Amino acid sequence: MLDHFGFRVRDLASARRFYDAALRPLGLATMDNGPTSFLVVRSADDHVPFLWIGTDRPNFWRADDKTSSSPIHVAFAARDKAAVDAFHMAAIGNGGVDNGPPGPRGPKEMGYYAAFAIDPDGNNIEAGFRDGG
Repeated sequence: MLDHFGFRVRDLASARRFYDAALRPLGLATMDNGPTSFLVVRSADDHVPFLWIGTDRPNFWRADDKTSSSPIHVAFAARDKAAVDAFHMAAIGNGGVDNGPPGPRGPKEMGYYAAFAIDPDGNNIEAGFRDGG
């Protein structure tokens, strides 16, 4: 449904450390996109759709936009509950703040298991697995 999505961060090295570690258990990769940004992709060979994360202001953004002034929420799909657990542990161990430990979420019939971490810029990052309930 989406081709790409992007947001700015204040400290690229901190963001890269967090996303490299937190998204690896979900089978996602990061790849360089120049000195001021990186991409989150499925793999080096499968890079669309992608998530752009960077410190510069793309020329199509407004000049008065502020970095993470309104935190965002991004939820990534996990292949199983163990990947959700590993995401949470890696996120917290690499600059993230716990915002909800791994566990069931929503009505039981949804069969949804998720965890939340706040990234170094205050964004709520989630990993979730749907077992079909």
